[in-house]
Order: sequence, then C-alpha cells, then structure tokens
Amino acid sequence: MSRRYLMCRPTYFAVDYAINPWMDPTAPVDAERAVAQWTTLYELYRELGHTVELIDPVPGLPDMVFAANGATVVDGRVYGAQFRHPERVDEGPAYLEWFARNGFDVHAAKNVNEGEGDLLLAGQVILAGTGLRTEHAAHAEAQELFGRPVVTLQLVDPRYYHLDTALTVLTHAGTAGNVAYYPGAFSPGSQEVLRRLYPDAIIATAEDAAVLGLNAVSDGHRVVLPSAATRLAAALASKGFQPVPVDVSELHKAGGGPKCCTLEIRGRMEVQG
Repeated sequence: MSRRYLMCRPTYFAVDYAINPWMDPTAPVDAERAVAQWTTLYELYRELGHTVELIDPVPGLPDMVFAANGATVVDGRVYGAQFRHPERVDEGPAYLEWFARNGFDVHAAKNVNEGEGDLLLAGQVILAGTGLRTEHAAHAEAQELFGRPVVTLQLVDPRYYHLDTALTVLTHAGTAGNVAYYPGAFSPGSQEVLRRLYPDAIIATAEDAAVLGLNAVSDGHRVVLPSAATRLAAALASKGFQPVPVDVSELHKAGGGPKCCTLEIRGRMEVQG
C-alpha cells in the first residue's frame, strides 16, 4: 500500500498563459494559497505512509508543480516527457535530469507525450490517452520501453486534456486492475473498450468530472481526491475505498489536481495492490 512519489513545490506557480480550458490569465491567482494547498497534499501523503521525493522548481516554469506530466516510471525505467506546448517544453529535461542524477534508467522521448498525464499503469497494462496532448506514436514507444501491453484511449473533450483528468486507476489487481472514469471524455469506441475492460468500474458524474474529481491518487484502498468531488467520494466509499478529500482549488485554476501534482516512482517489478 505504501507508494513513492515525486513532487515539485509550486514556488513559481502562476497562470500566465492558457493551454487548457481551465486556464484564464485574467483571473486572479493566489500563489501563497496554492503553496499552502500543495503543502497540505504533500504532508497528507507522508501521514498516509508514503515516501515523497522533491524536485527543485525552476523559475519561469509555473506548471512544473504538475509533476505527473514530467515522466512515466515503470519497473525502474523512466520514459521522459516531451511537451506539446512550448511553455512547458523545458520541464521535460528538468525531470529527466533529476531521474538520471538519482540513478534511474532514463530514456528520452522521440514523440510528444506528457508523462503520467496520459500514460497510466493499470495492473499489467498501460492505459494511454491520445487526441489532445500525447501523440499516438508515443504509445508504441512506451510499449517497446516497458514491455507491457498499451491500450489506446481517445480523448475528445478539451476540458479533459490528459487521461488522468478523466480516469483514475484505483487498483492494480489482476491484468488491468480497476478504475473510475467519466465516459463523456472518451470517443464512443474508447468508451466501449473501457466497458469491456472494466465492467465493475466506478462511473463518475459530469459534475464530479467538472471539478477534476478523477484527477485522484489511489494506493489501492485510500483515494486522495479533490474535496469538491462529493458524489465520487460517496461512490468510492460504497465500493470499499476510503476517500481522502483535499482542497486543491487554487491549483485547479491551471487545470490540475492531486494526481497532476504527483508522479509515482515505481521500482523494478514492484507488486502493488
């Protein structure tokens, strides 16, 4: 149940540009409140028994707080991110350098991908989003690197620009674990794929998706999610999970939530529940 995460303090957090529908550079942002909310999330993980590593923030990279986008780490191998938007391009090398310095097997990307934002380990498979940020070619690249089957899922709603804004991996049991997701974020064919893979999935409401309730972090039992996602919290509890609400409303102004702030570091062949 214990996990190892990488996070980045939002020292330089701001909304100075708009690269997703949540971002409005004309709206006020309370940077101190963002830091306080992030600190609460960081301390919460530690209270839950998880290990949290920190990467130094870089001036001029206000979105670097969203560590999940910085890489994908499976079995001790690191697949670096290559961002679509120029405002975030320098984040990829910063994260890859951190992993290299800490002794990981690092691999620079040849195709645009935005890390765990679109590449989610679920049991023995990797669920991979495309259509808005990550290129489909990156799915094949990830499969070759990790040696795990990759299931492509087409995202169609710009509000859910990364897979981790529309789907939460809840458990890793079995071949593909179990998930919660919002069907409206996916193409009809991808909805059918999800129905076949996850007949017992938790289906999120449009209201909970709209507060980025699915941008959540599960350790197999406890699920850290935005406090505004009340219906999803109740659905999780009814299925035996322990919802752990956290206020990330200031970070939401840039289109982020708990998962965006959290990159999971998976060692070699770790067995997870």
